Amino acid sequence: MRLRTTLATVLPSVVLALPLLAEAPARLLVHAGRLVDGVSAAPREKVTLVVEGERIADVAAGFRAPSAGERVLDLSDATVLPGFIDLHVHLGMEMSPASYIERFTWNPADLALRAAAHARTTLRAGFTTVRNLGDSYNETVSLRDAIRQGWVEGPRIFTAGKSISTTGGHVDPTNGWCDLIEGDPGPKDGVANGADEMARAVRQRYKDRADLVKIAATGGVLSLARSPNAPQFTDDEVAAVVRTARDYGLAVAVHAHGAEGMKRAIRAGVDSIEHGTQLDDEAIGLFRERNVWYVPTLSAGIFVGEKARVPGYLPEVVRPKAELVGAQIRATVAKAVKAGVPIAFGTDAGVGPHGENGKEFGYLVEAGMTPMEAVMAATSRAAKVLRAETDLGSLEKGKLADLVAYRKDPLADVSVLATPPDVVMKGGVVVAGAR
Repeated sequence: MRLRTTLATVLPSVVLALPLLAEAPARLLVHAGRLVDGVSAAPREKVTLVVEGERIADVAAGFRAPSAGERVLDLSDATVLPGFIDLHVHLGMEMSPASYIERFTWNPADLALRAAAHARTTLRAGFTTVRNLGDSYNETVSLRDAIRQGWVEGPRIFTAGKSISTTGGHVDPTNGWCDLIEGDPGPKDGVANGADEMARAVRQRYKDRADLVKIAATGGVLSLARSPNAPQFTDDEVAAVVRTARDYGLAVAVHAHGAEGMKRAIRAGVDSIEHGTQLDDEAIGLFRERNVWYVPTLSAGIFVGEKARVPGYLPEVVRPKAELVGAQIRATVAKAVKAGVPIAFGTDAGVGPHGENGKEFGYLVEAGMTPMEAVMAATSRAAKVLRAETDLGSLEKGKLADLVAYRKDPLADVSVLATPPDVVMKGGVVVAGAR
């Protein structure tokens, strides 16, 4: 049986064919009118991707005719790209004026179910892989496994579980609580002080089955504390995190707005810096010297900057921090792009709405990237950050068959990438095709 149609009619056809494609066919030929493979500097015209099971068996020039038993997904009037990777999401949350009370009214199961809904939204927005950088109750550890089992629809998840902070730091879960209930959270809760406790906190993340470690090396915007920029880890503390994470084979991602905190983290040997609002020339030099990835999350900075002007949306202690970051982040990222800092794609979705991850492409282009560079930031570069480049990030032989397709050319108009793809494939299975 053949599945063959043009993209002008593929969208309803794909929707109708989803039960047929609930399992990947033995062999599927994807005819791509234009292929952006994630690694080449220019797109290729008229290419066939041969998909066997969940992987790409071959990439051939021209539109190959199907043999017996093969089916064709005809995207000959579309641009086909690798499935996108968002390196900074929080599937268990979505910011609203009610967010600060939810920590007292929501149970872990509530957060897990909400995370599952956000995962589905994210996948259908074209993001076939995400890195989740912070849970409340390790909800995305279970969600990751449920998606792998096929119980839930969503992207591949690399999760940090609960982030690690110092007492009163950005991800101390009891910030702003009254004395009667704040208690004294420790390493199991992601709060640690001194090198020994930092090592214990990392080991707990390993025990929790996290894929990586995330620390908050400076203050943050949405936490109920005054400074977004103050360093919150000593040199010895961040070194202990990195040393212990290396023992367990875990990468280290670092929330940092202030320059001093990010420089301490880079010198300690971390893998990525998230946000980086107060990036200075010394930090830029360290990024380049140590080949550390910068994940700017422009979407979140712009979102909170806008919400800071909405009366009552943010707590009063948060609002001036949001204004500060919102005003600075565009110029910071433009400076980093110009200086050649290694940049990969992340949105901090959950601060802003899930499903709008694609807006980040336009923000990166405004900061000085070309559309192709922005696409690479969300594909091959992001796969390197995940240490998963043998499987993800490009449309090449042997890679997982994750792709998105757009009828409009996103290299000519990057705003196209802010809209849902016309087709989404994950692991050789067509999972979404908007009518």
